Amino acid sequence: MNIIVCIKQVPSTNEVNLDPVTKTIIRDGKQSVTNPFDTFALEQAVQLKEQYGGRVSVLSMGIPAVERLLRDAVSRGADGGVLISGREFAGADTLATSYALSLGVAQTGDFDLILCGKMAIDGDTAQIGPELAEHLGIPHVTDVSKIISVEDGSVTVEKSYNGGHQIIKVKLPALLTVLKDINMPRMPSIAGVRRGIEADIKVIGVAESGADTSRTGLAGSPTQVVRTYTPERNSEAVVIPGDAAEAAAGIAKIIAEVL
Repeated sequence: MNIIVCIKQVPSTNEVNLDPVTKTIIRDGKQSVTNPFDTFALEQAVQLKEQYGGRVSVLSMGIPAVERLLRDAVSRGADGGVLISGREFAGADTLATSYALSLGVAQTGDFDLILCGKMAIDGDTAQIGPELAEHLGIPHVTDVSKIISVEDGSVTVEKSYNGGHQIIKVKLPALLTVLKDINMPRMPSIAGVRRGIEADIKVIGVAESGADTSRTGLAGSPTQVVRTYTPERNSEAVVIPGDAAEAAAGIAKIIAEVL
């Protein structure tokens, strides 16, 4: 079973620096980690490989320093990785990012399943997985809390839905986005760290990917940030005189004004 896991670089702290011109996040490889939700997708892929055999490839789009994160994924059980990198991909929104990732999928070879984390903690859009599936023309299921079985060319999963669960069966190849409750990611072993250092990580740019640059980076991003700002916060106490009935009426009046 050949599985691709998409991982993303996110800031390692809550402080996010924005480019003053493009209003996009400034990616600093020294201050980045693997998106936490993606670590659960990686662990699930490794468990499936252990159960069914095959290969796990990790895929990402980002600055050259993201190669470090792909090597870390290999240390945790992946077999190799592909990094799509280049200035032409910078500033991408989810549509341009998923397009670039769809080109990277072709670089990994044939696949049965693509796994992504539910969302990235810096953008919280949860759009990359479904958009990538649409680019590839394959079925997808979001918010997967359990993979029940893989058999007869299909995967059966449990999907978290409106406080309950659905059991869904889709044909392979398919894409799943997983929740953090699906497993507990493992730590790399010493042998795993050595494998990560020696791993074959393929870095490709626009030429190698065959990308249409009108669909990459800022040029291919219909979502544009016009302005960013920190909202002003202020608070003041309001004393409402009178008895209980008068106080209740005063509170109701304030709520009505706010709404």
